[in-house]
Amino acid sequence: MVLLVNAHEWSSRAFESILGPAGYAVLKAYSGREALAGAHRVRLDAVVLDTELPDVDAFTLCRALRVDPDITASTPIFLTTPGPTLRTELLEGLRAGANGLWGQPLDTEHFLLRLEGHLRAKLDADRAREHSLFDERTGLYTAAALQRRVRELAAQAERLGTALTCVALAPDGEPPARGDDGPGSDSRIESLGRMLRTAGRMSDTVGRAGPREFAVLAPQTSAAGAVGLGERLARAVGDLTRAAGEPPLRLRAGYETALGVRRGSAQPTEVVVRALAALRASEADPRGSWIRCFEG
Repeated sequence: MVLLVNAHEWSSRAFESILGPAGYAVLKAYSGREALAGAHRVRLDAVVLDTELPDVDAFTLCRALRVDPDITASTPIFLTTPGPTLRTELLEGLRAGANGLWGQPLDTEHFLLRLEGHLRAKLDADRAREHSLFDERTGLYTAAALQRRVRELAAQAERLGTALTCVALAPDGEPPARGDDGPGSDSRIESLGRMLRTAGRMSDTVGRAGPREFAVLAPQTSAAGAVGLGERLARAVGDLTRAAGEPPLRLRAGYETALGVRRGSAQPTEVVVRALAALRASEADPRGSWIRCFEG
């Protein structure tokens, strides 16, 4: 899907007549506001953005699209201008994150070949991202990567004869209906993930263990240390939400500690699973402790 942002209907139709026969579906927008709404409504393959828009500077909009979480860094953004290409505009567009600037008269063959090349690179990047160890929106380890990391830390704990602890955390309260901005909404969950990444210690591994759940792997941390770690993270999240002017975000947590790894009752890869089970036990008892130890 190509997002075509142009204030002039005749110009939009001209670009659509080029893109359509080449096999591209087109979503049209006539203002910066409509462009941002379109970017959030569908998954885009490319953006063709005209420099003359009625409500926003096109270079400012390009910068906004580049940092929008719904648009990947590999999504090509082409700027177009109704006149000839000027070097100053080209440089300003490149600084704003655009992949090129196209003036009139338009060389349609050159335009389509460049677009095809950028889309091949985007496809490769998308495939790599699907198999990435990191969650795209929060920058944290994915659930699969978390399992790989726990094996590495367990092997280290086995060599040193030390403890390995996992603290699982989630926002307190039931997930709201889709579109709500309550504690379980996508934006609050992603914000929480970024906060945990900021608040975690250098030695900790923070990952996304589920849609609403996060896990912190803490090497050389005892059960008593797990409670202290959970409390410190909860305080840090509270401080960060206040600093950002956001509503308070209360947490629920569960933890499990494997002592000496093989000497303990838990296998290394079960540490995360048991911490999540303790988290669910805490969530099932809203009047009880906000942080619970796994009780087999």
